Amino acid sequence: MAKTGTIYLVGAGPGDPDLLTLRAARLINRAQIIVHDGLVEPAILALAGRDTRFISVAKRRSQHTMPQDDINALLVREARAGRDVVRLKGGDPLVFGRGGEEAEAARAAGVPVEIVPGISAANGAAAAAQIALTHRDASSMVTFVAGQCKGLTEQDWSGLAGKGRTLVIYMGVKTAPQIAEKLMAEGLAPDMPVAVIENAARPQMRVLRGLLAGLPELVTRQRVKSPALIVIGEVTAREDQSVAQLAAEAVL
Repeated sequence: MAKTGTIYLVGAGPGDPDLLTLRAARLINRAQIIVHDGLVEPAILALAGRDTRFISVAKRRSQHTMPQDDINALLVREARAGRDVVRLKGGDPLVFGRGGEEAEAARAAGVPVEIVPGISAANGAAAAAQIALTHRDASSMVTFVAGQCKGLTEQDWSGLAGKGRTLVIYMGVKTAPQIAEKLMAEGLAPDMPVAVIENAARPQMRVLRGLLAGLPELVTRQRVKSPALIVIGEVTAREDQSVAQLAAEAVL
C-alpha cells in the first residue's frame, strides 16, 4: 500500500512570482501535482519542474469547471495514491480562498495537510498601489468582505466603511452598482473616495480612483475585469489630487 501523500494549500500571492514565500517557491519547484486556480499567473506555474502534472480547477463567475466538493475529493484521492499535492491559490488560502474547506476535507479523510500562507490580494494590491489600508490620520480599522455572494443586499455592512475606516471588497466588479447603492443606503457619503485596483502586482496593473457614487460608472467606463479589488475609504485619496477635486465638485 502506497504511503499517503501530503496536501499543501499554498498561497500564490497577488501574481508577481517575486512575492512568493520561499516555502511556496520550493514546494512549487518540486511538486508532483499542482492543482491551481485560474488566478495563478503562468510565470508562477513556470517555476515547477518539467515532470509536474498540472490540473486547473479555475472558477469564473457563474461558471465553475469543478464544484468545490469535487476539488476536495480530487485532492484527497491524489494524496491517498501516495502523491504530494500542491493546491495553489491566488492570494492567501484562508482569505476568500476556500482553504478552510479543503483543509477540513483533508483532515476528515485522514490525509496530512499543511497550509502555506501567501500575501493576500488585499495586502498585495494595496502595496502595489501604494495605498495604506491603515493610516494614523485616516483609518484605524480595515474590513474585508466578498462582493459576490448570495444574499448581498440582505447583508448588514453598516459601520464597515466611513470616517476612520477602510473597506476592501473582493470579487465586487460585477456587483459594483449594488455595492454602491447598498453602502449609500446604509449611510455612507456619496463622495467617499474609492479605488479600484485591477491586476494588482502585475505588469498590466491599473489603479482607478473616484467617488462612491460614481463607482458603477467608473467600472463600466474603464471596462474593469477581474481580478480586481475595490477599496473604499479616505486612505485611497491621500496622495491623489484628482479625487480631492472630485470631492470638492460634488459638494458644489
